[in-house]
Amino acid sequence: MQAIAFTGLPGSGKSEAVAIAEQHGWTVIRMGDAVRAEARRRGLQPSDEHLGSIADELRREEGMDVWARRSLSNEQGDVAGDVVIDGIRNIEEVEFFREALDDFVLVAVHASPETRYRRLRERGRSDDSASLDELKRRDERELRWGIGSVVAMADVVVVNEGTLAAFREKITGLMADIAG
Repeated sequence: MQAIAFTGLPGSGKSEAVAIAEQHGWTVIRMGDAVRAEARRRGLQPSDEHLGSIADELRREEGMDVWARRSLSNEQGDVAGDVVIDGIRNIEEVEFFREALDDFVLVAVHASPETRYRRLRERGRSDDSASLDELKRRDERELRWGIGSVVAMADVVVVNEGTLAAFREKITGLMADIAG
Protein backbone atom coordinates (compact mmCIF):
# COMPACT_ATOMS: atom_id res chain seq x y z
CA MET A 1 0.00 0.00 0.00
CA GLN A 2 1.22 3.48 -0.90
CA ALA A 3 0.08 6.59 1.02
CA ILE A 4 0.42 10.14 -0.30
CA ALA A 5 -0.63 13.14 1.76
CA PHE A 6 -1.16 16.53 0.16
CA THR A 7 -0.63 19.66 2.22
CA GLY A 8 -0.62 23.36 1.42
CA LEU A 9 -2.42 26.58 2.14
CA PRO A 10 -6.06 27.06 1.04
CA GLY A 11 -6.48 27.29 -2.73
CA SER A 12 -3.04 25.85 -3.51
CA GLY A 13 -4.45 22.86 -5.40
CA LYS A 14 -4.66 20.11 -2.79
CA SER A 15 -8.23 19.17 -3.66
CA GLU A 16 -7.39 18.94 -7.36
CA ALA A 17 -4.39 16.73 -6.60
CA VAL A 18 -6.60 14.49 -4.47
CA ALA A 19 -9.21 14.31 -7.25
CA ILE A 20 -6.53 13.15 -9.68
CA ALA A 21 -5.46 10.41 -7.28
CA GLU A 22 -9.08 9.39 -6.80
CA GLN A 23 -9.53 9.14 -10.58
CA HIS A 24 -6.59 6.73 -10.56
CA GLY A 25 -8.37 4.49 -8.03
CA TRP A 26 -6.77 5.69 -4.80
CA THR A 27 -8.83 5.66 -1.57
CA VAL A 28 -9.35 9.24 -0.33
CA ILE A 29 -9.17 10.35 3.29
CA ARG A 30 -10.35 13.98 3.56
CA MET A 31 -9.48 15.30 6.98
CA GLY A 32 -11.83 18.25 6.51
CA ASP A 33 -14.73 15.79 6.29
CA ALA A 34 -14.21 14.95 9.97
CA VAL A 35 -14.33 18.67 10.86
CA ARG A 36 -17.47 19.18 8.73
CA ALA A 37 -19.09 16.13 10.37
CA GLU A 38 -18.40 17.65 13.80
CA ALA A 39 -20.00 20.94 12.65
CA ARG A 40 -23.11 19.03 11.48
CA ARG A 41 -23.23 17.15 14.80
CA ARG A 42 -23.24 20.55 16.54
CA GLY A 43 -25.89 21.93 14.18
CA LEU A 44 -23.55 24.55 12.70
CA GLN A 45 -23.23 25.71 9.11
CA PRO A 46 -19.91 24.78 7.45
CA SER A 47 -18.58 28.35 7.30
CA ASP A 48 -14.86 29.08 7.58
CA GLU A 49 -15.48 30.67 10.98
CA HIS A 50 -17.31 27.62 12.38
CA LEU A 51 -14.97 25.04 10.87
CA GLY A 52 -11.87 26.92 12.00
CA SER A 53 -13.23 27.36 15.51
CA ILE A 54 -14.15 23.67 15.84
CA ALA A 55 -10.81 22.53 14.41
CA ASP A 56 -8.94 24.82 16.80
CA GLU A 57 -11.01 23.86 19.85
CA LEU A 58 -10.63 20.11 19.39
CA ARG A 59 -6.90 20.38 18.65
CA ARG A 60 -6.54 22.10 22.04
CA GLU A 61 -8.79 19.58 23.83
CA GLU A 62 -7.81 16.28 22.17
CA GLY A 63 -4.36 16.94 20.71
CA MET A 64 -2.97 18.31 17.48
CA ASP A 65 -3.52 14.98 15.66
CA VAL A 66 -7.24 14.76 16.52
CA TRP A 67 -8.38 15.15 12.89
CA ALA A 68 -5.90 12.55 11.63
CA ARG A 69 -7.13 10.06 14.24
CA ARG A 70 -10.78 10.81 13.53
CA SER A 71 -10.27 10.68 9.78
CA LEU A 72 -8.63 7.27 9.84
CA SER A 73 -11.12 5.86 12.36
CA ASN A 74 -14.03 6.98 10.15
CA GLU A 75 -12.88 4.71 7.32
CA GLN A 76 -14.85 1.44 7.04
CA GLY A 77 -12.64 -1.37 8.29
CA ASP A 78 -8.97 -1.43 7.39
CA VAL A 79 -7.70 0.91 4.73
CA ALA A 80 -6.69 -1.19 1.72
CA GLY A 81 -4.91 -0.22 -1.47
CA ASP A 82 -3.29 3.09 -2.21
CA VAL A 83 -4.41 5.99 -0.01
CA VAL A 84 -4.37 9.73 -0.58
CA ILE A 85 -4.83 12.12 2.35
CA ASP A 86 -6.18 15.63 1.94
CA GLY A 87 -5.59 18.37 4.47
CA ILE A 88 -2.63 17.68 6.73
CA ARG A 89 -1.92 20.81 8.75
CA ASN A 90 0.66 19.92 11.43
CA ILE A 91 3.61 17.69 12.24
CA GLU A 92 1.61 15.62 14.74
CA GLU A 93 -0.76 14.59 11.93
CA VAL A 94 2.21 13.69 9.72
CA GLU A 95 3.68 11.58 12.53
CA PHE A 96 0.34 9.84 13.11
CA PHE A 97 -0.03 8.88 9.46
CA ARG A 98 3.64 7.86 9.11
CA GLU A 99 3.07 5.44 11.99
CA ALA A 100 -0.36 4.21 10.85
CA LEU A 101 0.28 3.84 7.10
CA ASP A 102 3.05 2.18 5.13
CA ASP A 103 5.13 4.00 2.49
CA PHE A 104 3.96 7.50 3.42
CA VAL A 105 4.99 10.40 1.15
CA LEU A 106 4.21 14.01 2.09
CA VAL A 107 3.65 16.36 -0.86
CA ALA A 108 3.36 20.13 -0.40
CA VAL A 109 1.44 22.05 -3.06
CA HIS A 110 2.43 25.72 -3.29
CA ALA A 111 0.81 28.68 -5.03
CA SER A 112 1.05 32.44 -4.44
CA PRO A 113 -1.58 34.23 -2.32
CA GLU A 114 -2.97 36.03 -5.40
CA THR A 115 -3.33 32.77 -7.33
CA ARG A 116 -4.93 31.04 -4.35
CA TYR A 117 -7.38 33.90 -3.76
CA ARG A 118 -8.46 33.84 -7.42
CA ARG A 119 -8.99 30.09 -7.27
CA LEU A 120 -11.00 30.30 -4.06
CA ARG A 121 -13.27 32.98 -5.55
CA GLU A 122 -13.87 30.78 -8.60
CA ARG A 123 -14.45 27.66 -6.48
CA GLY A 124 -17.06 29.32 -4.25
CA ARG A 125 -17.18 26.76 -1.42
CA SER A 126 -18.99 27.86 1.78
CA ASP A 127 -15.73 28.04 3.76
CA ASP A 128 -13.73 29.90 1.08
CA SER A 129 -12.32 33.35 1.82
CA ALA A 130 -14.34 36.22 0.42
CA SER A 131 -11.49 38.75 0.44
CA LEU A 132 -7.70 38.85 0.45
CA ASP A 133 -7.86 39.96 4.11
CA GLU A 134 -9.96 36.91 4.99
CA LEU A 135 -7.49 34.69 3.14
CA LYS A 136 -4.64 36.27 5.09
CA ARG A 137 -6.44 35.57 8.40
CA ARG A 138 -7.13 31.98 7.31
CA ASP A 139 -3.48 31.54 6.31
CA GLU A 140 -2.36 32.93 9.69
CA ARG A 141 -4.66 30.48 11.51
CA GLU A 142 -3.31 27.52 9.52
CA LEU A 143 0.26 28.70 10.11
CA ARG A 144 -0.49 28.76 13.88
CA TRP A 145 -1.62 25.12 13.56
CA GLY A 146 1.79 24.28 12.10
CA ILE A 147 1.25 23.98 8.35
CA GLY A 148 4.44 25.97 7.66
CA SER A 149 6.52 23.26 9.36
CA VAL A 150 4.66 20.56 7.44
CA VAL A 151 5.38 22.27 4.11
CA ALA A 152 9.02 22.70 5.13
CA MET A 153 9.28 18.98 5.96
CA ALA A 154 7.57 17.75 2.77
CA ASP A 155 9.23 14.98 0.81
CA VAL A 156 8.18 16.69 -2.44
CA VAL A 157 7.08 20.26 -3.28
CA VAL A 158 4.91 20.93 -6.34
CA VAL A 159 4.56 24.55 -7.51
CA ASN A 160 1.09 25.19 -8.90
CA GLU A 161 1.15 28.55 -10.68
CA GLY A 162 0.39 27.36 -14.21
CA THR A 163 -2.62 25.93 -15.98
CA LEU A 164 -4.86 23.22 -14.61
CA ALA A 165 -3.70 20.89 -17.39
CA ALA A 166 -0.04 21.44 -16.44
CA PHE A 167 -0.80 20.79 -12.77
CA ARG A 168 -2.70 17.61 -13.60
CA GLU A 169 0.27 16.43 -15.64
CA LYS A 170 2.66 17.16 -12.74
CA ILE A 171 0.53 15.26 -10.22
CA THR A 172 -0.07 12.30 -12.53
CA GLY A 173 3.69 12.03 -13.15
CA LEU A 174 4.46 12.37 -9.45
CA MET A 175 2.00 9.60 -8.56
CA ALA A 176 3.51 7.31 -11.19
CA ASP A 177 6.99 7.98 -9.77
CA ILE A 178 5.86 7.32 -6.20
CA ALA A 179 3.84 4.20 -7.01
CA GLY A 180 6.77 3.11 -9.23
